[in-house]
Amino acid sequence: MRSTHRTHPGRDRSAARRAAAALCVAWAFAALPLFARAVPVPDLPAMKTAMGVPATTVTVVEPHLSTREHAVQVRYRGWPAVAVLDKLLGPAWRAPGVEVEFRALDGYVSRIPNERFLRYRAWLVFERIGHPAFALDNLQQNEKDVQLGPYYLVWDNIGHPELLPEGASDWPYQVAAIQVSQARTNALLPKGIAPGFEASAALAQKYCLSCHRVNGYGGDKAPGNLALTARALPAAEFLRWVLQPSRVRPGTTMPGLPDSMAEADRRDAAQHLLDYLVAVPVLP
Repeated sequence: MRSTHRTHPGRDRSAARRAAAALCVAWAFAALPLFARAVPVPDLPAMKTAMGVPATTVTVVEPHLSTREHAVQVRYRGWPAVAVLDKLLGPAWRAPGVEVEFRALDGYVSRIPNERFLRYRAWLVFERIGHPAFALDNLQQNEKDVQLGPYYLVWDNIGHPELLPEGASDWPYQVAAIQVSQARTNALLPKGIAPGFEASAALAQKYCLSCHRVNGYGGDKAPGNLALTARALPAAEFLRWVLQPSRVRPGTTMPGLPDSMAEADRRDAAQHLLDYLVAVPVLP
């Protein structure tokens, strides 16, 4: 029997618009090659339609607000990052050796190995619950009321406390575009580098190359090749920049290595960074 229920014309049009938005998002991403240029993340209405399920609430220790002595928990609303990547990028991001690039409005680029998302839970969030704005203070970078939108990537560092010493590394905010990439090895471990620098290159990627670049690989916030910058500075001055940048230049927005790390580990990491940057061949 045909239903006699009548639908409201306005609701029909709204449903049609939502369906069209979801279809446009699907077509846009389906048309992308495996390693394409960065593509925009859909705005919130289109994202809600594309995801097809309600956003969930997640509580994390917010590294931008926390110190080694005082952990600040914050609640956010968003979708599991794995589900977002599957929806927007399809299977491309799961290929072996792939990194997922999160590109921010200000030129910050966070490149995260895909296996991290398969090991730890992460969310792409759009709301700070119980707060009047989607914003926070970034204590390490001396910034107040930083806007987090359109999207912010957060990690379950309560369920996975081993992530706490990493601080805000791999927590990009103002995420506007996502890309898959395999460019890391050629730039950071080029031909001619001595063996044994793999871990140090990974440290540079994690803590330096969201803003800086090495051989063209990295963020868009700081000009030049960080390998050349490191070689031009006295070793002691480079280490001060990495460990306590605000003492070198008061008011700088450059963060040092996370305070959540043990001090001995911070100093060890700083030395490894310096050794790597002095050793890596500089490509034309």
